[in-house]
Amino acid sequence: MKGINILSTGLALPGRRVTNDDMAAMVETSDEWISTRTGIRQRYFCAEGQAGWQLAAQAGARALENAGVSPHQIGVCLVATMTPAFATPSAACLVQRQLGLEESTLCFDINAACSGFVYALITARALLESSPKPYALVIGAEALSKVTDFTDRSTCVLFGDGAAAAVMELTDLPFAAVQGARGDDQALVCPGFGSAPQHLSMDGRAVFRFAVEVLPRCVDGVLEQSGLAMNDIDYVVCHQANKRIIDHVVRRAGADPAKFYMNMDRYGNTSAASIPLALEDMRAAGLLRPGMRLVCAGFGGGFTWGGVLVHWNVKGETVCD
Repeated sequence: MKGINILSTGLALPGRRVTNDDMAAMVETSDEWISTRTGIRQRYFCAEGQAGWQLAAQAGARALENAGVSPHQIGVCLVATMTPAFATPSAACLVQRQLGLEESTLCFDINAACSGFVYALITARALLESSPKPYALVIGAEALSKVTDFTDRSTCVLFGDGAAAAVMELTDLPFAAVQGARGDDQALVCPGFGSAPQHLSMDGRAVFRFAVEVLPRCVDGVLEQSGLAMNDIDYVVCHQANKRIIDHVVRRAGADPAKFYMNMDRYGNTSAASIPLALEDMRAAGLLRPGMRLVCAGFGGGFTWGGVLVHWNVKGETVCD
């Protein structure tokens, strides 16, 4: 089974940076309270009239440029999001129009909440097997500020907006993935179109218990399926929800904390955008080198979870059928 090779990434952020002190002016909280419990220090919010699909298109354009790939070479375009601007058209279709992807490009959205980017990578890999084009554009994009209840201090401090994209292709190197779902409409809920109010609500303790159960399972499952050990992995890139959750995974694995990249301090919880935002920060910082092996692991509302083995910018092992 062909593996996933990510050539490059790109991001787009809305212009409004919101610090913890800014949040303290909106709701009863403090920088100390937020940062010690979550690791978050700031986040970005969309401006009035700014939509997640617009950020997705900007991130996608930058990823294509960084990868040196033409829009005409894209056979699959997926956008992972739980905050689409429309029920239809999909964000992916709007990205197709904005970037000039060919009309033969397979485009649709995936809603697996914070696991969405991992789900999208797994789905794009399968779709590329039968695509005449060699590359897929996989984007995580969220405008969570549009569904946040800013009177609920336990949740409003957590979330941020943003988008990041990856250009991927198939490789002869190994593929490994685990994924799953556990239906739950109580612990983490965001009502859909026609419902009022449309604010996200969350039982933080229940989500934490779920996360520390399934996130280690995702990482362990990918390692077991691939026959690799933690020492064979260069980085583990988890959904950036809460520093305490990732610290738990590190302790559970007995791993070097340096393998587990974290950047929630700069963006907050951006749901489906968090893993690709981390990948782009790592790329821009020069942390990622050709041939590296990464495990990406996410968990989110639904409940959903997923982990996948990713190869970074591998040379000479790609498959272009």
